Amino acid sequence: MPAVVTVVLLLILDGQAPGSRAARTLGTGTGDTARSAPRSAISPPGGAGGGGFSSELLQNERVHYTSYIAAGSTRHREIALTFDDGPSAFTLPILAVLERYRVKATFFEIGRQVSADPGYTAALARAGMAIGDHTQSHPPMAELSSTQQAVEIDQAAQAIRAAGAPRPLVWRPPYGSFNATTLELLRAREMIMALWTVDTSDYARPGIPRIIYTALSGARPGAIILFHDGGDDRSQTVAALPRIIQRLQQRGYRLVTVPQLLLDDPPPTDQPPPHNLSGSG
Repeated sequence: MPAVVTVVLLLILDGQAPGSRAARTLGTGTGDTARSAPRSAISPPGGAGGGGFSSELLQNERVHYTSYIAAGSTRHREIALTFDDGPSAFTLPILAVLERYRVKATFFEIGRQVSADPGYTAALARAGMAIGDHTQSHPPMAELSSTQQAVEIDQAAQAIRAAGAPRPLVWRPPYGSFNATTLELLRAREMIMALWTVDTSDYARPGIPRIIYTALSGARPGAIILFHDGGDDRSQTVAALPRIIQRLQQRGYRLVTVPQLLLDDPPPTDQPPPHNLSGSG
């Protein structure tokens, strides 16, 4: 195993976990209520599409001490916008907003949805967005055996690769559910678990003003803000995103991917062990 796997298992803007119990009522984000774009309308990525993050993370000694990131160290005015439970028909409208403001973000994707519409993942990769692993079928991982957890991680990663994106090096737990077995599996795969500092609770569709308020009230250097691009109707998220980006940029924040945040502003070495946000396991 490469020396890079010296990741020490430390047992490592606004919010709560996508793993909150309320989120489970939304299912796994199949996007059934929205019309899918034709696969043929989206060409495969030209190659890189964020692939540079992979080699840099694997070679950067500054991030090997940790098994997870929940926030950067606050040394830089950087914030990571993240989107869970896609891809869906709302992914491309979100991508259009990000590109309009020249912002990069991270999309934590469910493997079976990637396989259903690989063109969405291809478009994200081509635009330079980072693609993270959000399991194959969105289960609470702490309730699964080691073998079942491995299948969930690996099948999603395979689907992402098959869609033309780089191998995912960041992983997010559905419902915030994980345990020591999860972290061991990630370490063996040279992957880092990405939690969050701010949950906009957009999965509950609380209204555009509330999503904006929650995101902005938790903004601080190193923050990781959680949104969703799948799981249900995400039109509120699409509508709220321009104002959020504008305000954050006006405050002098640079909006980056989670891998970029890890490279620029890795978490402190003395952060406590990661907390299972689902309350299970």
